[in-house]
Amino acid sequence: MKHDPRETAARTPRGQGAEPTEHGPFVEAVETLQQVGQRAPELEGVATGVPGLDDLFFVTTLTKRGRPKKQPLGGYPRYAVIHLTGVSDTGKSLMAEQFAVEQARQGHNTIFVTVETPASFLAAALKVRARAMGVAYEDIEDRIVIIDAASHAVLRDDLSTLFNTLAYAISTYHVKNTVIDSVTGLYEAKEMMARSIVRRLYNFMKKWHQTAIFVSQKRSGHEEMSAEAAGGYAVSHIVDCSIVLAKKNIQSAYDAKLYGLPIGERVHLIRIDGCRMCGHDPSTHHMEITETGLVVVKEPLSSLTKAKTGR
Repeated sequence: MKHDPRETAARTPRGQGAEPTEHGPFVEAVETLQQVGQRAPELEGVATGVPGLDDLFFVTTLTKRGRPKKQPLGGYPRYAVIHLTGVSDTGKSLMAEQFAVEQARQGHNTIFVTVETPASFLAAALKVRARAMGVAYEDIEDRIVIIDAASHAVLRDDLSTLFNTLAYAISTYHVKNTVIDSVTGLYEAKEMMARSIVRRLYNFMKKWHQTAIFVSQKRSGHEEMSAEAAGGYAVSHIVDCSIVLAKKNIQSAYDAKLYGLPIGERVHLIRIDGCRMCGHDPSTHHMEITETGLVVVKEPLSSLTKAKTGR
């Protein structure tokens, strides 16, 4: 029988690590990889609902000869907390809504915590999004659970109430995914607390085994393609994955030639800024917001510029 060092620690006399005293060891927090690995979830993809995005996450497998081979994961890593950030009008909420609709279409109950838009208006937006995605609204309306933090200040101002409400909804409706649009609204006027609030939200999602989308708003003064959101860089360091959305106005003849658009038009960009749970494409991609209000991820920006410049 293998020796469990925690048994020895439990028998050690007081003052020599017997109990987790104020400055003593907390032995319950110490485990081998083998012990922890028995509880580790399988890595699998969760469909994003955004055309072109699922294949930008990948895993490495081994061939019969033992060589590493990259293959698409097929979506966000399950149980990941995904941070969608960008300035206004870059498609963040559209991506969050597409995720909720797609997961509901597949039969997976999803919570949508709306912090900015009252529930009835979010319902109208989800109906439009479903129609654009070719999904019958009647097929998803009982699989998306809305928590209206926009209309109820106590859910924005008191995290304990929000957590209890989320726990109730997850348990009652057997929820697998949670969207919060936006986490920025949970620390308005108290950005010094942003990291601690996001940390508590992150830990809650892990405890309840949720695949989660946190939408956050960037200040317009921030660098467009950085992961910095309101609350500072460290917000993105807490989560498992950050996706940055940006927009660029075509203001010169060079831009017009480069992007193939007339002066005055706008191009949208997207980049996976980091993902600790799986591999990902690090390139900046061209992104389209269609006339029907859907986000579609297109070719890498490098391919687009090469085609326009011939280099």
